[in-house]
This record gives sequence, structure tokens and C-alpha cells, in this order.
Amino acid sequence: MTTIGIIGAGHIGSQIARKAVQLGYDVVISNSRGPETLTGLVAELGPRARAATPAEAAAAGDFAVVTVPLRSIGDLPVPPLEGKIVIDTNNYYWERDGRFPELDSGQATTSGLLQKHLPTSKVAKGFNHIMAREIGTDGAPAGTANRRALATASDYPEAAELVTRFYDEFGFDTVNIGPLSESWRAERDRPAYVVRQNAAELTENLARAPRII
Repeated sequence: MTTIGIIGAGHIGSQIARKAVQLGYDVVISNSRGPETLTGLVAELGPRARAATPAEAAAAGDFAVVTVPLRSIGDLPVPPLEGKIVIDTNNYYWERDGRFPELDSGQATTSGLLQKHLPTSKVAKGFNHIMAREIGTDGAPAGTANRRALATASDYPEAAELVTRFYDEFGFDTVNIGPLSESWRAERDRPAYVVRQNAAELTENLARAPRII
């Protein structure tokens, strides 16, 4: 059975964990405060889940989901994620993270910064433009009319393909934006951000996104 290492147990991480366990995945989940603070969540998730440190979660996962504040990506363990696909849920909230001039100027993307920190991993954008509470509730079977779509982006086709399969299992269609350099199109304050849209609508919203906001 596939094991997902989840680094970050906040709103998004916990919702992905809940749905993943329902789908039959094993989950190793972590946060910055220590496994002992996740006792309640792990008890809720059941026997397919356990709590660990970020390094342990990274090592245990066949692939990983990183869902930590942007300001904290420099603390992520690098060696245990080597060669693995890493799904990045981040957005740039300067009010929380502080200013990143390279993001303000449009010279970088949040997922690109994570890829730079994890040079031996294969980063893909995922789950960043949906409200956390909707991750487990808005999905629908493949082929459903007006099925909700989510975007991904990666410099590695196999990483984008994994996100596409994962989305489909969660009940979402996928629009592949392309490389990480285009991943800003699905981020905060742009037309595709946290609105319900099907694949055609998402494609249109991504296309009309402004680079600088």
C-alpha cells in the first residue's frame, strides 16, 4: 500500500490525510511541534495513520505533501525527500510570511522556491487553490457533469501525472498549467483562487491571471 508523508498538519494537511485514509492510503503526518501534539488527529484517522517528525514523515512516504507556511520551507528535510515527488500546497501570504522580493517582482514562484530548496526532489503544485474544508466534500466521480477541477504544475511530467491521479481519486479533474514557472497562475488573489470551477472555467481563469498583483 502506498504511504503518503505529510509535512504540516494544519487545515490542508489534516484534510488531505482524512481523505487519503478513506481512500486506503497509509499516512505518516507531522508538524513542527512534535508527534505528541497529533495524538487526537491520529486517533481520529485510525490505524492507517501515525504521527512522526517531519524527517520521519519524509522518509516514510512513497511521495510527500508539504503544507507549511512559506517562511518555513527552509526547515524542510532535504535528504529523506531525495528522488521523491513532493506536492506543494503553498501560497504567498506576505502578511504571514514576510516579504519575498523575488515573489513581489514576479521573478520566482512559491513552488519554484521549494524546488530550489529540494533540488533532488520533484515538486508539483497541488491543492493550493481550494478551501481546506472542500477537499473532502467537493469531489465527484470521473465523468460527472461540471466536475470541479484543480490545477497542477511541475517541471517533471511524472510529478504532474501523480497529482492528476491523486486529484482524480479525490474527485477532481485536473488542468496542467505547465512548468513551475507558471504555477503563480493558480495562486492567491488571481481568478482561479478558491472558487469552484470546472476544467474549462479553470483553463480560462488561469489564462487571464495577472502576473503582478
